[in-house]
Amino acid sequence: MPFGRSAFPKGFIVPVALLAAAEAWFVVAHVRSDTLASPAAVAIAALAALRDGSLLRATGQTLLAAFGGLAIGGAIGLALGFILGLLRIVDQLLEVTIELLRPIPAVALIPLTILLFGFGYRLEMTCVAFSCAWTMLILTRSAVASVEGRLLEVADALRFNLFDKIVKIVLPAALPRVFIAFRLAVGLSLIVAVTTEIAANPIGLGYGMIIAEQTLHPEVMLAFLAWTGLLGWGINQTLLLVQRTCFGRAALVEERR
Repeated sequence: MPFGRSAFPKGFIVPVALLAAAEAWFVVAHVRSDTLASPAAVAIAALAALRDGSLLRATGQTLLAAFGGLAIGGAIGLALGFILGLLRIVDQLLEVTIELLRPIPAVALIPLTILLFGFGYRLEMTCVAFSCAWTMLILTRSAVASVEGRLLEVADALRFNLFDKIVKIVLPAALPRVFIAFRLAVGLSLIVAVTTEIAANPIGLGYGMIIAEQTLHPEVMLAFLAWTGLLGWGINQTLLLVQRTCFGRAALVEERR
């Protein structure tokens, strides 16, 4: 995404134009449908859901599960990423295991996690943690492995132990790319959380969409869907702001790689 300020409002031109065209089509063609709703009807449904608290309640449930799973999976992936990036022998030993487990979709774990935990937050957090762990692991390993070799030679010459080497040398050098990995994992956590709710878990935004679809309220379903998109966009914009503020030009370089 461009870092220039002028790109921010321009990004709204296409979605606003599409919404206006859709609204015009509904009005001109006098569309009546049990599966679609006009943007105006969706907006009204969203306001109603905000007023009665159902949208905010579902949002809280989804974010709790998404961020809880992100914290668990992100911490595991981050730690393993540093270990594998620094210790080549460990990376080689775990390479096949990682490549066998990594392609498994998180939703494929749903039957197993239902047997283990039943429905609820633990089910959803497990699926989110599984997905986020791989994102953090792979990208952190790459970031650590790409640290300038001369910096590590300096650390060895100064006889740094592994902890000091990570804290004083590797972490500052790899942090911009690690933060990008975290940003991607945050977006993935929301995707997996909502997908799990749609597929099996009776809480959150995904479940709200399914209930609205089954009761033939497309305006409510689309309101929840649009809200989910806006939520993800808002979280990503916040993280982009943090990234630019904390890392400056380094954030721009890493983003464009």
